[in-house]
Amino acid sequence: MSVLVFVENWDGKFKKLSFELVSYASRLAEMLGSSAIAVSIGKVEDAELSKLAFNGASKIISIEGEQFNILDNQNFASAIAEVAVKENAKVVVLSNNNIGKAIAPRVAVKLKAGLGAGVSHLPVSVDPFVVYKKVFSGNAFANITIKSEVKVLTLAQNSFELIEKQLPLVIEKAAVQAIPCKTSIKDTQKQTGKILLTDADIVVSGGRGMKSPDNWAPLVELAGILGAATACSRPVSDEGWRGHDEHTGQTGKIIAPNLYFAIGISGATQHLAGVSGSKYIVAINTDKDAPIFEAAQYGIIGDALKVLPKLVEAFREVKGK
Repeated sequence: MSVLVFVENWDGKFKKLSFELVSYASRLAEMLGSSAIAVSIGKVEDAELSKLAFNGASKIISIEGEQFNILDNQNFASAIAEVAVKENAKVVVLSNNNIGKAIAPRVAVKLKAGLGAGVSHLPVSVDPFVVYKKVFSGNAFANITIKSEVKVLTLAQNSFELIEKQLPLVIEKAAVQAIPCKTSIKDTQKQTGKILLTDADIVVSGGRGMKSPDNWAPLVELAGILGAATACSRPVSDEGWRGHDEHTGQTGKIIAPNLYFAIGISGATQHLAGVSGSKYIVAINTDKDAPIFEAAQYGIIGDALKVLPKLVEAFREVKGK
């Protein structure tokens, strides 16, 4: 019996998200009295794969092949399910990002498994198997019992601390039965010179409290000092002040950075649904009763246009920039 965890790679490299998943799977395996096995799909060098052993993976299964150079949900799900059966995995763990959300249901169907989506903690108990997750856009929590023999879980990003538990390195190259790929890529255009929202550890976001697109310079400057990505609320992108690629919230990008600055954002339910996974939220708003302050760990009641320059000055001094 084992816990199988699917780790994504980005151009052959793992990010914090991958190590977070392995750490979670390792702790879950301890609860079940089993071992954590990581499965990587796509071309990844052994030196990069070996990093997964530092977070408690007892074995790393690498699946390569031309058919896996393109992310095809059906193909990836079939490969993960095949490995799960071979390794007698009773729990399969994926990330609760766009890729995990697309693949996990397919894996669950193939394994006749119950699905726990967006869990944010280790199970409350393993017998019965009860998982803990946020519901109602993060306004409540629920304990959900999964009764199937095999369970599939997707882990909310930035919800589990990395652990250090180095095990002997075992890398296994696996051959799986691939299915005809239905996805083709005709062109790839990558964003350059800008930190992607979904990858950023720090995000600086502005709302209507910024009053005008002409007032955005200090916010962008603060993001540059902190090495952060910039974001905005939906009204801002709808008004055309900022691009829709920066829109965070229930109808935009759902993110979970370590630090989220909500500047001039009131904190509507739809916005909070997209950023509630943030580890720390710093809110700046003139309205002391704004909903954002209920979600924030730190708050400043004041005009964003007056507070921002002082923040920029303070961080420049701290960072020596």
